[in-house]
Amino acid sequence: MGSSYYQFCPVAKAMELLDERWTLLIVRELMEGTEHFNELRRGVPRMSPTLLSKRLQHLMRAKIVERHPKDHQVRYVLTPAGQELRPVVEALSIWGIRWTGTLGDEDLDPKLLLRDMHRRIDHDAVPKGRTVVRFMFSDVATPNREWWLVITAAEADVCDLDPGFEVALTISASLRHMVEIWRGDLGWSDALSSGALTVQGPETLRRAVPDWFTPPPFAAAPRPAQGL
Repeated sequence: MGSSYYQFCPVAKAMELLDERWTLLIVRELMEGTEHFNELRRGVPRMSPTLLSKRLQHLMRAKIVERHPKDHQVRYVLTPAGQELRPVVEALSIWGIRWTGTLGDEDLDPKLLLRDMHRRIDHDAVPKGRTVVRFMFSDVATPNREWWLVITAAEADVCDLDPGFEVALTISASLRHMVEIWRGDLGWSDALSSGALTVQGPETLRRAVPDWFTPPPFAAAPRPAQGL
């Protein structure tokens, strides 16, 4: 447990558990269905394995997370107490999208963007069989400029090397614009109209592709009036 605030206020007591760096981001990853240590590392790539292990131990002592070993693998799962944090995390994400201002260049990461998109695919909306979507980010240096999503009926993979399958669609934009579209700051149709986004491929797929993804909950949050 972190340092005590020595207050009876429940906000203070909750923050004693949750206000250490990275802690709520680990909870966020677990809420998105991540269960294994290496998967958690991919969700918080700038966090050292040692610190991740330490934070997981902290969350287990607080009975927010449980460790489930099975067949030489370990799953980390939120307890009922951890699941009750979902509206807290969602409220923070909505507050953050409304009030935290402009993203810096250092906040933009193609791997994290594609990772978030791949776990929000509506597999019922994607064509049957294998569908490959190539992303080209004009403002990202080689070798991180091109990425691929390989989508099948049951799963999706993010590739930073050409997987060798036929590409159904190529989506081209700056990384910043693609992040803005995903966050709900920029509409898909507006991005197409302005030329910030181009999509190459059969017309039926070009029209359908926005429906292949379920945007994060914060994307629909109303923004404050300009100047506030």
